[in-house]
Amino acid sequence: MRKRLRILYHSQQPGALRFQATVLIVDLAIIVFFIASPLLKDRDYFLWLDYSIAALVFLELVARALASTHVLRWLQQLPVIIDIFILVTLLAPAWLFNLGFLRILRLWTLSKSPIVWRPLNKHHLGAYRDTVQAVINLLVFIFVVTGFVYTAFVSDESGIEGYVDALYFTVTTMTTTGFGDITLPGTFGKIVSIAVMLMGISLFVRLAQLIFRPAKVHFPCPQCGLSKHEPDAVHCKACGHILNIPDEGGA
Repeated sequence: MRKRLRILYHSQQPGALRFQATVLIVDLAIIVFFIASPLLKDRDYFLWLDYSIAALVFLELVARALASTHVLRWLQQLPVIIDIFILVTLLAPAWLFNLGFLRILRLWTLSKSPIVWRPLNKHHLGAYRDTVQAVINLLVFIFVVTGFVYTAFVSDESGIEGYVDALYFTVTTMTTTGFGDITLPGTFGKIVSIAVMLMGISLFVRLAQLIFRPAKVHFPCPQCGLSKHEPDAVHCKACGHILNIPDEGGA
């Protein structure tokens, strides 16, 4: 079974690629549930959905563990630790719902999976990996902060009466728009607002740089090991070694 799972998770065979695409779609559906959880928590079917997704996450973790060559080393990886924590919050939704906003970190752990990047590399779009990763990091930050603000500050005093209000506050604060119609009360609220502004604007600047700057190619310098260079670079900018970066027209 372990050999079969390794093939399904890591092979480029057609059957394995279909399996990986199915896993990716299921993971994305789970992430949509995590984002919508604050809006669904009072519905009668919420617990049924929660435990069903917990079962899916558990089965996927077990399958990934069996597919790994060294289970203990696999368990020490940060994405795996985060996924285990997410599973715990799903198994105890009544006790740990206040930490439920951290479930969106599943999107970040998914972005570390080769399953996401193989289609890009297959279609010669690997140069956009940094941009896609930056977009994912930005989305994770937005929804983690939104969940925290919703959990910690929902009240008439702050003006945050629902999840959409928390999302609205997060985006306006990140972009330093600051309409002032929703503010977090107290000293702690001001500290949170400052942190969101500083980290948010940094992520926006980083994303803008990746979009508007020419994409760099991954080509390790034989002398110093610097891995990223401009597509038309002749010399390594770190050590000056002559590069031979291949392109579609040849070396």
